[in-house]
Amino acid sequence: MQEDIKRITAPYEGIPFKGWDEAAPISVPLRLHTCAVKPEWTDYNGHMSESVYLLVMGDHSDAFFRFFGIDEAYRASGHSLYTIETRIHNYRECSEGDHLAFSLTLLDLDEKRLHIFHEMHNATTGDLLATGEQLLMHVDMMAGKAAPLPPDLFYRLSAIVKAHSVLQKPRTVGTVLGIRRKEKPSV
Repeated sequence: MQEDIKRITAPYEGIPFKGWDEAAPISVPLRLHTCAVKPEWTDYNGHMSESVYLLVMGDHSDAFFRFFGIDEAYRASGHSLYTIETRIHNYRECSEGDHLAFSLTLLDLDEKRLHIFHEMHNATTGDLLATGEQLLMHVDMMAGKAAPLPPDLFYRLSAIVKAHSVLQKPRTVGTVLGIRRKEKPSV
């Protein structure tokens, strides 16, 4: 028997783009999302399940999209951002009720892609819990392929990446996944 499957709903769904104020300072990094760990997000170890790390970072991405102009109306026009690669580094566990705070840095941008970096902290202790690095692609959903960002979005994103360029590149950006071994001396 198949259970009713519900679609995942992001907390920012239905909230429209509020407009862009060119005179407003851009936070370095952006801090657009907070949440508390829900009971249903925990696993058999009593900690937030690993899949939920991506879920909450996705919620932060959604807040970011609305910050620069991608909302339901934009997606209804036939365009969106799709994630093409994600890397999460887990540093500490979090448990039910823990309050989480996020920051986002726009590391790089070209006509079709965005490279973003999330940090997830315990909002009470300040401990770094996880980081997430993502590469996103702007797509024409009707054509089913990548498409250049429209000039207004590219302009806003360019302002954000310029503001964020003062930040040091996070040490985990672009790292290779694998088992690191000490080199054995050759005989």
